[in-house]
Amino acid sequence: MSIVLDSSATLAWVYADEITEPIRHVFNLLCENGAWVPGLWKLEVANILETGVRRGRHDAAFRDSTLADLSLLPISVDTETDRQAWGATLQLSERHRLTLYDAAYLELALRRGLPLASLDAELREAAKNQGVTVLGR
Repeated sequence: MSIVLDSSATLAWVYADEITEPIRHVFNLLCENGAWVPGLWKLEVANILETGVRRGRHDAAFRDSTLADLSLLPISVDTETDRQAWGATLQLSERHRLTLYDAAYLELALRRGLPLASLDAELREAAKNQGVTVLGR
């Protein structure tokens, strides 16, 4: 079964000092069955990696090679995210006091009936409250 992958789980896999066994499991599932992400995922991941360059955590070569590696993974970008933004996503954001960005991952997991891989505590709690299986801790 495929999963919905958020940026926190993605970056935990990218940075060696953040990899845990549950994150390894998430990426094994991803490699075997693929993952879905909302359209904002690429922007979030690139932004975090660029922030890492600016703060001296890594260099631009690491950022670029990481993005190249991520582009090779079987990750599908959901095209419905924008259509849901002012409806279901906004309602989930309001109900669970999430950012709209985090609510987009939850909305996608609910709509596709897939587990959500995230390390974000509020998003994980909201997903559990909605009956979504949560991976990554």
